[in-house]
Amino acid sequence: MVNYGLIGCGMMGCEHILNINLLPQGRVSVVYDPVPEQAQKAATMAQDAHVAETLEDLLAFEQLDAVIIVSPNYLHVPQLRQIVETRPLPILCEKPLYTNPADAPVLDALFEGYPHPVWVAMEYRYMPPVAALIAQAEQATGGIKMLTIREHRFPFLPKIGDWNRFNAKTGGTLVEKCCHFFDLMRLILQDEPVRVMASAGQSLNHIDERYDGHAPDIWDNGYVILDFAKGARAMLELCMFAEGSKWQEEISAVGPKGKIEALVPGPGRFWPKLLGDPPVPQMIISPRAPKGPYVSEIPVDQTLLEAGDHNGSTFYQHQRFNAVLRGEGEVEVTLSDGAKAIAIGLAAQRSAQSGQAVNL
Repeated sequence: MVNYGLIGCGMMGCEHILNINLLPQGRVSVVYDPVPEQAQKAATMAQDAHVAETLEDLLAFEQLDAVIIVSPNYLHVPQLRQIVETRPLPILCEKPLYTNPADAPVLDALFEGYPHPVWVAMEYRYMPPVAALIAQAEQATGGIKMLTIREHRFPFLPKIGDWNRFNAKTGGTLVEKCCHFFDLMRLILQDEPVRVMASAGQSLNHIDERYDGHAPDIWDNGYVILDFAKGARAMLELCMFAEGSKWQEEISAVGPKGKIEALVPGPGRFWPKLLGDPPVPQMIISPRAPKGPYVSEIPVDQTLLEAGDHNGSTFYQHQRFNAVLRGEGEVEVTLSDGAKAIAIGLAAQRSAQSGQAVNL
C-alpha cells in the first residue's frame, strides 16, 4: 500500500483523491491546505485522512510514501524545495512546474542526483482517445507533417484566492493551460520545436472582474504555431469562451498516408441534460487511398468519468505512478518533459506580446 500526502485540496486536489481511492494499492493518508474547510472536506473524501496544519506537519507524518502537489502554480517551486530539503520523497507535481523562467535552473540544481522518482502531471496524455491517437498516429499518417490541437472550452473556473486570474501567479494562459498541449506535441511528434509564433489576448473573459482593485490580465484565446526540428508543423487553437461546443479537444495529425483525429468532450457535469447523454469520445482515421473516414468510439469507464473532469486520464496517470512507486514501472513524464513544455509556453507568451517569432 502506497500512502500519499496531498498538498492542495481544491477542485483538482479532490480529483486526485477520488482517483487514488480507486487504486487497490494506494490511499491518501494525510492532506494539507491553508483553508481548513477545504482540508477537512478532502480528508473525509480520502476516507478519514489525517489533516496536517502545516506543510511541515504533513512532511513529518509517519505514514507517508509519496507527495502529490496540487497547489496554485506559483507555490510549486518553494514547496518542491521544502520537500527536497526536509524529507526527500517521490513526488507527483501538477503542471506547470514553475511560472518564472528564472526557476528553471533552480529546479535543475535542486533535483540533480535526486534519489526518488518525480512525475509531472500531464494528464492529457492519458485520455483514452488521445492515447489511441498517439499509439496509431505513425501508422495512420505515414509520418506526421501537420499536427493541430484545438481546445474550445469554458472560462477559467473560480479558484480560492482568485490566483488563476493573473499572469504573475499562473505563468500566463499559454503556460498554465497550454503546457499540456505543448507536451502532447512533443510526445506525438517525438521531436523538439525550434521556433514559436503566437497571437493571443484577453477578449471577453474576466474583463469586468476586480480583485483587491486589480483587473485580471489572463488571456482567453490565441493561436500558436510551432516549427519542429525534423520539419513538422504544429498549431494550437485555444478559445476559452466556447463552452457550447460538442467537443472540447480536437486533435488531428496528417501525413502522406492520411489523417487521424481524436475528438474529446468536456466534463460530463457541464453537458446540458436536455441534450441527453454526453457525447462519447471518437477517433477518426481518414486514409488518402482508399478514402475513409473510419470512425471509432473510444468510451471511457463511467466510474472514471465520475472521478474527475479529465476523461479518465487522472486515474491512468495515477495507476502508472503507483506502479513506479512499487518498483513496477518508470517515470513517463519527467522533470525535463515538464520544463520543456513550460519553455514553449513562455516563448509563446513572449511571441504574442512582441509580435515576433521566438527561436528556441
